[in-house]
Amino acid sequence: MESISVFEIIKVGIGPSSSHTMGPWKAGEMFLDLIRKERNLADVSEVFVEFFGSLSKTGIGHGTDIAGMLGLSGEDFETIDTTQIMPKIEAIKSSETLKLGGEVDVPFVYGHHLVLNMEESLDFHPNGMIFKAVFNDGTELEQDYYSIGGGFVTTQEKTSVDEVATHTKYPCHKGEDVLRYCEELGVSFSDLIYINEEAWRTKEETRAHALMIWENIKECIYKGVSQEGVLPGGLRVARRAAGLSKKLLGDQTFASQEDWYKAVYDCEENFVNINKWISCFALAVNEENASFGRIITAPTNGASGIIPSVLMYSQTFSEFTGDENVIRFLLVAGEIGTLFKKNATISAAMGGCQAETGVSSAMAAAGLTEIMGGSPGQVLMAAEIAMEHHLGLTCDPVAGLVQIPCIERNSMGAIKAITAANIAIESDPANARVTLDEVIQTMWETAQNMNNRFKETSEGGLAIAVNIAEC
Repeated sequence: MESISVFEIIKVGIGPSSSHTMGPWKAGEMFLDLIRKERNLADVSEVFVEFFGSLSKTGIGHGTDIAGMLGLSGEDFETIDTTQIMPKIEAIKSSETLKLGGEVDVPFVYGHHLVLNMEESLDFHPNGMIFKAVFNDGTELEQDYYSIGGGFVTTQEKTSVDEVATHTKYPCHKGEDVLRYCEELGVSFSDLIYINEEAWRTKEETRAHALMIWENIKECIYKGVSQEGVLPGGLRVARRAAGLSKKLLGDQTFASQEDWYKAVYDCEENFVNINKWISCFALAVNEENASFGRIITAPTNGASGIIPSVLMYSQTFSEFTGDENVIRFLLVAGEIGTLFKKNATISAAMGGCQAETGVSSAMAAAGLTEIMGGSPGQVLMAAEIAMEHHLGLTCDPVAGLVQIPCIERNSMGAIKAITAANIAIESDPANARVTLDEVIQTMWETAQNMNNRFKETSEGGLAIAVNIAEC
């Protein structure tokens, strides 16, 4: 088994969904690369994309169609001006033309060149799609892709994970591997990950990348608490983070992100206030995610508010502050995510929301325990506790949007993570009766036995109880 960098699990992304937005977007970019490899973009007369299964059933709410068009247009979700997403899509639809790879104009009629097939699924994975290019000489090039969670994309032949994965010095594919190497080397959990990340970059580069992630987290939270109004999509869900922030900070006004951050840091610390701030941080991120904002995928977009919330909590309301603690938090959290990725799933279409908010809560619990001074055993114990109490959690988004119950669910996942860390730091792992490896195995078994109606299809649970058609 090959290793995965922690920065493939925690990375810059764009809302509202890693599987349904980032995955199809990346697949479009991969298809452009395939065309360039086989022929030339100038030789293309038409291009088609068809989405199947979960991608089609909740595609409109998740922006799958938008992602497919922008991916084929050669846009980059890490750098695109998010305020220009909808104008670009409207231009494609109104002109019935798409600039393939940003280079070649091809006809593109929505509903003909892009189809959401809600009647069929591809066998390989619920999140399947097929891209096809027709060339001027009448020949065709077709490729199927599968969005397997967290923005990772695979074909039946090879996955995009393979392109970035390698063998680390001390490969950790299970929790027991982490414990063994930490004991053999006499190092902390995060020290071990520092060493392993050298398979991709130097320690200095690892530090810099982690701090870049932290800056993006703070920027995302600040944007979230600076925006009021209603989220897009038709459900008329009101943004709440901005109002909660104002209520907690009174009549203060802020000229910058730094001013707001300092005000939060200096505000009264009591249980009720801190609890509300934890929710505010998570709401802020997930409201940005629901609005096609730039967020940190950790490990998915649907769960993108948990790690930012817990990390922000640690930097504003605990003694475990500073850059080094931020870095160690992210390294450990990311590594826990790789264990779930390799041994179970981080895709709601495969495992329900336990695979998204459950995994993210486990990651955050582990990161927090690490910077609180926990041993490797306590870190793994915290991750196990957090996941144990997410087992069986379904993914049933109302109207196919990453809003209800997704946004509030991130607040709950953050609180569970902090609780799990507090329990673990006061416990002896030797007395634990359930290991992280066992709970990951259990999560995967639960995922396989979960009814497909509860796997991001909007065909069960709240999605039908609320009785609102997809918007």
